[in-house]
This record gives sequence, C-alpha cells and structure tokens, in this order.
Amino acid sequence: MPGTDPAEAARVVAGELPDFPHLPELPARGPGADLTGRTAALLVDMPAEVTPRGWRLAERPGRDVQRARSMLSADLDALEEALQGFSGPLKVQLCGPWTLAATLEQPRSMNPALADPGAVADLAASLAEGAAAHVADVAKRVPGARLVVQLDEPALPAVTAGSVPTASGLSRVAPAEEDTLRERLRAVLAATTAYTVVHCCAEHVPFGIIQEAGADALAVDLSLLRRGDTDELAGLAEAGRGLLAGAVDFAATERPGGPAPETAAARAAGALWRRTGLAVAGRSEQVVITPRCGLAGASPDQARQALRRCREAARILPEMTD
Repeated sequence: MPGTDPAEAARVVAGELPDFPHLPELPARGPGADLTGRTAALLVDMPAEVTPRGWRLAERPGRDVQRARSMLSADLDALEEALQGFSGPLKVQLCGPWTLAATLEQPRSMNPALADPGAVADLAASLAEGAAAHVADVAKRVPGARLVVQLDEPALPAVTAGSVPTASGLSRVAPAEEDTLRERLRAVLAATTAYTVVHCCAEHVPFGIIQEAGADALAVDLSLLRRGDTDELAGLAEAGRGLLAGAVDFAATERPGGPAPETAAARAAGALWRRTGLAVAGRSEQVVITPRCGLAGASPDQARQALRRCREAARILPEMTD
C-alpha cells in the first residue's frame, strides 16, 4: 500500500475488504518496511543490516533490524485495532526463502546469500521459525482470524533459471537442484500451519515447483502470464489449488462506452479460469481477485479505489461464466 501511516492503511483495508483483509505493507517508510527488510526482522539468530546496495546478513544485531521490527509491531498494532471483532480469513505476507536469499548479501561478500547453499539452508530454517512465531502473534492479536500466509517470490523464476547476478555482474549464480528448490520452500510453507499462498509476479512462473512444495494457492499478475501458462494453471486448479488473480489495474480509468475497470477485471479472471476447463460457479472460494503488482506506487485514492474494485469484480465474477 502507498503512504506511511499504518493506522490509516489498516482502516482502508478493513473498510474496503471486510471479507478478506490483509496486513498492509508500507515500503514508502524506507528500509525495514521493504520486502526484504520486513522479513529480515523475523529471522531467528540471523541478524541483518542495511548497506548502500540493500540488505546483507550481519555479524550481530543492530539498529536496522530493530527499526524494521518496530515498524512491523506498529503495523500489527494498527491491524489489531482495525479488526476488533473480526472473524474470517486474514492474509499476511512475507518474503519467500528464495527471493530472500537472492536479495540478502553474504556478511563478508557482496554476493547474494543465494550463492552459498549452506547460507540458503540456514535462511530457510530461520525464516520457517520466524514465520511460525509471526503467525502465532497475529493469531493472538486477531483471535477470530483464519490465517492465510503469502510468501512473495518474485525472484523465483530467476533463481530457477540461474539468472541472478553475482556482485560483479559478470556471472550468474548457478540454479539450485529442483529438489532443493522445493524443499526450502516447503519447509517455510509447512512451518506456518496456515493456508498458504506463493505469490510470483514475474514471467516464467515455476508452477510445478510451487505446487509440489505444498502451496495451497498461487498468486499471479494476469498481465504477465504467457499463452502456455494456462495448462499449468489448469493442473493447479484440478488439484484444488486456489488462484489469487492480479486483475485490477490501479491506474485504470473509466472510459466512455467501455467496460468499467471492475468489469474488465472480472472478465479477465473469468476468461482465464474458463481456459483451464473449469467453471467459476460453485468454486467461488477458489478464485480471489486482487490488484496487479505495484500498488505501493499508486496514490492513496487509487489504492482505495483498486481495493473497492477488487471487491466489486469478485461480486460479479460468477456472472462472467454463466
């Protein structure tokens, strides 16, 4: 979400998405509110610090992680206040183990932790422990919630393809074995003991790895899918996996004579689901309409409107398949 006020963001989310709210992330606040730093705050016995290039693993805990933890605590306080008496599904988001390994530098090197298999194993174990503690904390704060845990893995396609650059930029980190890719991801998903989602807002989504790692659902930006991805999605759907469809463009505007943005989003999601060979009717809980990636770059009014359009698109989605 855009902005820097966690209380306002929580109120907007609770108001516009009363049936399926989420813990807002506000990266505009700076280091520690970003994807990598926010999750680094949850790591157990693996401190991190900010450098001019981003985040790296550190020798000892410092003020950077303390600041990240303080911001996350403020976000949770705001969520708890906004969702008093709430009952239903509630989503929280964390950086997945492979994107974390690709964006955290090694402590005595500028190379990503991804280049050290031992560091990746330690990161996944630390993240699994931290994620479990985070989920328990949220459950305590919002006792009526059925938690949904989303792991953001935008770098996963690059990791699987071996295209993550080293510090020099002259070479690439070799891809991990598929068994290792699955196991590290599975360890974090299983530790949450919640309904789990893997979000991959990139091209060449590794559908098989995500499914075999045990994710209950997949979140994708529909605008980034390729023609051949339909068969992969069909397999996920047939296996009962959910789809969080990034279909609402926050920058979309009403056009004279054209469909409303929420109608266009519902049509896009419905068309994709039909191409998998499945009907939306009777499977409403298997499909969720979300904004496309990049909502943090929207204006506050655009973000609020995008969430409202998600809710409206979800309401009319079954009509798109009658």
